[in-house]
Amino acid sequence: MSQTLPATIPASLFERCADTIAEAARELSALGWTPATSSNFSMRIDAAHAAITVSGKHKGRLDRDDIMLIDLDGNPVGTEARPSAETALHTQVYLRWPEINAVLHTHSRTQSVASRLFASDGVIRLQGWELQKAITGYHTHESVLEIPVFPNTQHMPELVAQVDAWLDAGRPLHAYLIDGHGIYTWGRDMTETQRHLEALEFLLDCELDLKKLGAS
Repeated sequence: MSQTLPATIPASLFERCADTIAEAARELSALGWTPATSSNFSMRIDAAHAAITVSGKHKGRLDRDDIMLIDLDGNPVGTEARPSAETALHTQVYLRWPEINAVLHTHSRTQSVASRLFASDGVIRLQGWELQKAITGYHTHESVLEIPVFPNTQHMPELVAQVDAWLDAGRPLHAYLIDGHGIYTWGRDMTETQRHLEALEFLLDCELDLKKLGAS
């Protein structure tokens, strides 16, 4: 893939972000959380740009050439490659939270099943789990962590509007599920984002087990 960077973005910075995304993608693919060509990942480059996975690639086989530059309107910059169809959900996070620098979206079996099971409720309410403290800002198992489940649509502005409505209502948001789809989560760097994702995967799995046992 041919990628021409703006003069304001050092090649070393873009390459470092691209390599970090590709490495995370390989790790998540090895866990079985990114089947086929599903999922998409990004990192902020600067206040106006992000690096994101190109569309249609198997996430376990990414290299630097499979990551492209976009502006925060979701437009390709310096390349003819096509970004993920869900790019607007990434740029929304970067625009709403200047401190956020990485976004991960995966499609694990647990995430997908939970999204269907709790879709009618519109939210998964996590409380009493020690691992909630793995989410930045949560310091006790007694806190309540709500993960909304938004209806799926192929029209990204509808999903963007649903996320905005949740936030504009003053409700905390650290991740969300899309019905029949997967999860989005984010963090200040890739390490924090992967920690959030791993913790949420575990918590969702626990909630599904409780449902199976008739305890929740």
